This record gives sequence, structure tokens and C-alpha cells, in this order.
Amino acid sequence: MAQPEIVSEQEWAQARGELLTAEKEATRALDALAARRRRLPMVKFGDYVFATPAGPKSLVDLFEGRDQLAVYQFMDRGPDEFCPGCTAFTNNVTDLDTLARAGVSWVTVSDMPLPQIEAYKAKKGWSLPFVSSHGTSFSADCGGSGGFLLSLFLRDGADVYRTYSTTARGVDRVMFIHNILDLAPYGRQEDWEDSPAGWPQQPTYG
Repeated sequence: MAQPEIVSEQEWAQARGELLTAEKEATRALDALAARRRRLPMVKFGDYVFATPAGPKSLVDLFEGRDQLAVYQFMDRGPDEFCPGCTAFTNNVTDLDTLARAGVSWVTVSDMPLPQIEAYKAKKGWSLPFVSSHGTSFSADCGGSGGFLLSLFLRDGADVYRTYSTTARGVDRVMFIHNILDLAPYGRQEDWEDSPAGWPQQPTYG
């Protein structure tokens, strides 16, 4: 298997320093984007009734008394199939207590019926909040169009506003596994990556 070039410690330190400069520029760019994100306007969102293990709940209820809510929309691919990407993302969700202490509640939502969700949660050993929007227009109104999506909401009393949403690589960037693999010598080992010749690669969902 191909490997990175072996160089002296001095040569490595120089190359690492040059990359660090670029990394710091990228960090500052991400900080600037985050500042713009905090200045986005918001749009009022309707109310919906979700099926949950504790009974029907409104969108306001999902905030659990907090002012901010993060919602991940898990794809509905039918009664006997589950999205591998959504599954990987859900495996990645952790430390929701710390998120809550920062004033942000979390919930995973899917158009799958609640019994299907509950069975899959049990199979995967998940304990995070996971509710069903089956029979509602929530997913379509969010712009999910049957796909996956990450949205952020702000509550002002009984009024709910959407402040941000992202999908595809925008969701990818918050996954722990991908962030660590992006630091590893062989990266994610997926065929879309720009890697040196001979680096191990395979289809993303191979």
C-alpha cells in the first residue's frame, strides 16, 4: 500500500507549518461564516403534531422548555429499509446533556411511522429523542423533499421560527468520525477524495 513520503524532522516541521498556516486561514473563514450565520434573519414556522412514545406532541413541545431546537430529519426509505448515512449520523449524536445546558434541545424526526422508528431505535440501541412526522407536511415544509436535513429553530413563547438549515456536506461537517478521518493519513478512503495515487479508496456507500 502506498504511504506518505518519509522526510527529515526539519522537512516535516516545515511542511506541517505551511499546512498550519492554511488551517488557521480556514478556521478564521469558518469563524466568519459562523458570525454571518448568527446574523441570519428567521422565518415563522407552523405547528405540527408529532407521534412520540409519550403521545402526540407539538413542535413547541419538542423544545422541552428551551428556546432553541436542533432537528435532524432521518430519511424515510420505506418499511424495510433504513438510510445508512442517516444511521451513521445518528450513531454520531452524543452528549445531548451538554447541548441542553447550552439552551439547545435535540430531536430526530422522520416520516417513518412511530412503530418503525421505535423498532429501529431498539435494534441500534439509541436513546436519543426520535419522533415521527408521518402524515404531516413537516418534512416537505422544511425542504427535506424526502432527504435528510439539519434545521435549527428558535422559540419565542408559542411562536417558532426557523433560523438555519443545511444538508449534504453541511451535515457531513458535524460528524465526529469524518472530522477525525480527515486528519488521518489515508483520509476517509472514499473515491471522491483528492488523494495521492495509490491511496486506498472505495465507493462512499460501497
